[in-house]
Amino acid sequence: MRAVGTVLLLVVLATVVATGAKRWRIPAPSLLVLVGLGVALIPGTPELHIAPGTIGLVVLPPLLYASAEELSLRDLRSVWKPVIILAFGLVLASAAVIGLLGAWLTPLSGAMALVLGTVLASTDPVAVTALGRRLALPGRVQMLVQGESLFNDATSLVMFKVAVAVAVSTTAVSWTQAGGEFFLLAGGGTVVGAAIAGVVALIRRRTTDPVLETVIALVTPYAAYVLAEELHTSGVTCVVIAGVLLGRSSHRLTDARIRLQLQAVYAVVVFLLESVVFAIVGLELPTLVRALPAGTGAWPLQALAIALALIALRLLWMLPLSAAVKPTAGRPSWRLAAVASWAGTRGVMPLAAALSIPLTTEAHQPLEGRALVLTLTTAVVIFTLVVQGLSLAAVVNRSGLALEPEHTAREEADTRTALARTALIHLDDITGLETVPDAALDRVRRRLDAQLDHGSDADSEENGTPGGRTVLAAYRELRREVIAVQTAELRRRYDDHEISDTTRRRLQHELDLEETGLGGA
Repeated sequence: MRAVGTVLLLVVLATVVATGAKRWRIPAPSLLVLVGLGVALIPGTPELHIAPGTIGLVVLPPLLYASAEELSLRDLRSVWKPVIILAFGLVLASAAVIGLLGAWLTPLSGAMALVLGTVLASTDPVAVTALGRRLALPGRVQMLVQGESLFNDATSLVMFKVAVAVAVSTTAVSWTQAGGEFFLLAGGGTVVGAAIAGVVALIRRRTTDPVLETVIALVTPYAAYVLAEELHTSGVTCVVIAGVLLGRSSHRLTDARIRLQLQAVYAVVVFLLESVVFAIVGLELPTLVRALPAGTGAWPLQALAIALALIALRLLWMLPLSAAVKPTAGRPSWRLAAVASWAGTRGVMPLAAALSIPLTTEAHQPLEGRALVLTLTTAVVIFTLVVQGLSLAAVVNRSGLALEPEHTAREEADTRTALARTALIHLDDITGLETVPDAALDRVRRRLDAQLDHGSDADSEENGTPGGRTVLAAYRELRREVIAVQTAELRRRYDDHEISDTTRRRLQHELDLEETGLGGA
């Protein structure tokens, strides 16, 4: 009962803090971590003990799934080479550098220092997505950071499992075995994720009940994660692949009414889970510090050195890749490299991995160094979320890479105008058909003309013509047909790289609202 009360208190606290962060225009993850840390330091606050599998099973699947659904495959294709280099090369380099640094700076053994390196080797998709929502970064830069954070987990997970196997046993782990495990985890997770996406797509195509659709959407990430783990593949990779594939085809699987409901439900779920999990990160650190053994009092300086080493190494890797992301006469861009490096934060994933480190060795002896690895991991996560998170907007603004609000507004306005003109052309094509009443045609045309003139909607007029009910039904049917034409044009403009993914999502949301507002069958 006490655990339930603690969770409810966390939900309330995190909701209040996240709401305030939005009002004050402060990154919610950064503020939540600080508040959680402050609450944990209050005398009398009960210690927070998290079961090793809780975050990985309860929190990660829906957050990863939501981040993967937002991924734009069109933009990913333009930066897939840098993403692969970062997802493999930078993760391997980070694990090696942090492992060596940990063995040199801390009392950790070589094996446990390598475990620390693999835990902190990859960026966190949950934190990257949460921090990136409020930034107006160019599509390729945003996709580089987000795509890397989603696809580097398989690499770090394999290295983490190999490092843990070395730490808990005295038997050697061969590189052939490690390579085989990588293909099993990453390849198996990809296959299982694609299969689940196919099955879910078949089910959703035959489902018209909004409640059932919502249940399916909420269950899908958990089913993908659990099934992949049971098959001894990567649950994280499975959830990401399923989310990417289903997100790409979501406009074909559901209608406007169901899409709006799913967006609203998932927005609530993601808000609550992100709020609670970032608050937990701050609450966890004092408990871990109190559990540290003697001789580890220098952990704050060690954590700071590790965090700075991760940032410096990331900057060195990003600099040559920046030329491929935003070509500037073939030269690397320090500004782009700085933004992409500063945006690569650690978060929930490293904490979940560190919590899963076994308590004992194969000889049933306590695993020395586990407490210090957990403490250093949490401290580095807090540093990146607070320091990088709070200053990321300033770094982006000073870099000159941020898209001006006028740019986004102008793109949306131009696209709305183009959609209205496309609809008017369609009306001209069907004018004169006996199946379409002239009154319905005229009403839809006046509404589109009002959109072009930035005027108000003409739908508020009363229909006083004889047979008004028939005209109203024809009007609704015609408007749905026009919305379908506009949706197709919006998709074409997106596929032809004429508009950004953000603009496409916003205008599709407006079209869905318009279609849902028609009512009727």
